[in-house]
Amino acid sequence: MLKERIDAREAVIGVIGLGYVGLPLAYGLEVGGAPVIGFDVDPRKIEHLATGSAYMEHLAEETFTGLASSERFEATTDMRRLSECDVVIVCVPTPLGSHHEPDLSYVTNSAKEIGSSLRRGQLIILESTTYPGTTRDVFLPALVDAHPANSEMKLGEDFFVAYSPEREDPGRKDDSMAIPKLVGGLDDAAQQLAVDVYSISYLKVVPVERAEVAEAAKLLENIFRSVNIALVNEMKMVLNDMDIDVWEVIEAASTKPFGFMPFYPGPGLGGHCIPIDPFYLTWKAKEVGRPVQFIELAGLVNTQMPEYVVDRLAEGLNEQGKPVKGSKILVVGLAYKADVSDTRESPSFELIDLISGRGGDVSYCDPFIPETYPVRRHNIALKSAELTKKSVRGYDAVVISTAHSGIDYELLAKEGQLIVDTRNAMALFDEQLGDRLVKA
Repeated sequence: MLKERIDAREAVIGVIGLGYVGLPLAYGLEVGGAPVIGFDVDPRKIEHLATGSAYMEHLAEETFTGLASSERFEATTDMRRLSECDVVIVCVPTPLGSHHEPDLSYVTNSAKEIGSSLRRGQLIILESTTYPGTTRDVFLPALVDAHPANSEMKLGEDFFVAYSPEREDPGRKDDSMAIPKLVGGLDDAAQQLAVDVYSISYLKVVPVERAEVAEAAKLLENIFRSVNIALVNEMKMVLNDMDIDVWEVIEAASTKPFGFMPFYPGPGLGGHCIPIDPFYLTWKAKEVGRPVQFIELAGLVNTQMPEYVVDRLAEGLNEQGKPVKGSKILVVGLAYKADVSDTRESPSFELIDLISGRGGDVSYCDPFIPETYPVRRHNIALKSAELTKKSVRGYDAVVISTAHSGIDYELLAKEGQLIVDTRNAMALFDEQLGDRLVKA
C-alpha cells in the first residue's frame, strides 16, 4: 500500500523541475527521510547537484552540498525513470503566451511524460500555479491520454492525482517548510495520500475540499498583492502630481493598528507569480462569461509602471537640459526583488528596453547578476557595471529599480548627476540630493 510506504519513508518521490520551487521541496523531502529523484531538462543543474555547487544564490549552500552527499537523492534528465517513482510532484513553469493567455505547455508535457509510464499505485501532484480546473480538466486528461493502457486504470483506486500550490518566496530567510502547505485532491484518497507526503517535510499541511479550491486560493493570494500594489502605484502617481511623498503617506497610514497593511510602490511587478496570476484568472473568468474588471484594472496599472518611470526619467533629464537620446543611464538592480538573483518577469528588463528605445545608452549594475542571459521576453546581452566614483560621475542618470542592500547608495548620492529612485532607497539622502533626486 502506498500510504504505508510513504509513512515508512520508503516511497520514492520524484520531483520534476529543480528550480526555485522544486529544489527546496526535494531538499525538504530528503531531509525528512524520503528517497528522492529530481528531474530536470537542464543538464547543467544535474551537474551542479552532483558536485554540490550552487546554481541559485538565495538558497543555503547546505541545500546543494547536502543533496550531493545524500544517498537518498539523485538527479537526472532521464524522464523514463519516472516509472521508478511512487509519487511524482510537478514543479514546472506556467508563463503567459504572447497575448497574455495561459501557457500550460510545460504542465501538459510533464503529464505526458508521467503518463507514458504511469503504473498502478502512483500518486501524481501538480504544484504549478494555474487557474481553477487545470488539474482535473487539463492535467488529468493529458496524463491518461499519454498511453492506451491508462484508460484501463481507475482514478482514486489505481492511481491518484492532487494539487498543492507552491508558496516559495526567493530570498526568504526562515525555513520555507514552515509555510503552511495547502493540498486539494481530485478525490478523498488522493487528498489523504498527498497530505501524508507533504507531512514528511512541512510543519503544517492544510487539506482543502478539492483541487479547485487550492488552485483558486493560490491565485487569490497573489491577486491580493497585485491589486494592493496597483493601488499604491496609482496613489504614487496622483500624490506626485500633488507634491506629496507616497512613502511618507504609507508610513503614516501604517500607524493604524487595524484595517490597514502596508504595500509599497515600485517600477512594475516581477517574480514568478504576481505579474502572471491575475491573467490566469481573467482568462478563465471569460470562459464562464464573468468579467473581472477590478483585477484587470490592477494588472493594467502595474504593467504601465515602467513607462511611468521612464517618463519621470525624461522629465528629470529635461530639467538638466538633456534628452534621453544619447544620455548614459545606469539601471541599478536587474533582479525583481532585493538581495536575490531571480530575474523572472523583472521590470528592470522593460526599463532597459524602453530607455534604449528612446535612444538612451543603458547599462545595469547588479551584484547578484554578473551578466545577463536570455529570458522569456528579453535578451539584453549586458554585463554588470562596477560602481566607482568615476563610473557614477560618467552617467547622466541612475535609475534605482531594485534596492539591493549591498549597493553603495552614499556613493550614488555624492557622485550621481541625477538619481531616479523607484524604491525609496535614497530616503536618507533627500536633502543632500535636492533637485538631483526624482522619485518615481
